[in-house]
Amino acid sequence: MSSDVGPGSLDLLAASLRADLSDLNAFFETLAAKLEEALPGNVRVSRARTRVLGPKLVGKIVVEAGGERLELARGQGERVQALRGRLSGGIVIKSEPLEIDQWIDALTRVLAVEAGRNEKTRLALERLLLDS
Repeated sequence: MSSDVGPGSLDLLAASLRADLSDLNAFFETLAAKLEEALPGNVRVSRARTRVLGPKLVGKIVVEAGGERLELARGQGERVQALRGRLSGGIVIKSEPLEIDQWIDALTRVLAVEAGRNEKTRLALERLLLDS
């Protein structure tokens, strides 16, 4: 892989994320792990048990970067709630629901901005792309 993360690479990442949507459990778990590695400090992941003795599963992923807050939450069954909010001083000033495809596109744009700002993030994003 080249040393820069370009639009073609991010298109591949977005396509890979969309392909993973067929299994929501795997999608949430994999996405959470990759984002925690690529954007430490900018990602919050909420995990909870669905059954008393069951494993903790990712229920919500929040990414704050590039002046945006992207939230992805698991609903009942196969439902997913995706939101994008504009940040100003750490406060969400505008929030809007998105379709999952729009959320994935917004996420890849945020990742591209962060990769351009931070070498550590760029390297983590390259690893994320190689694993996709």
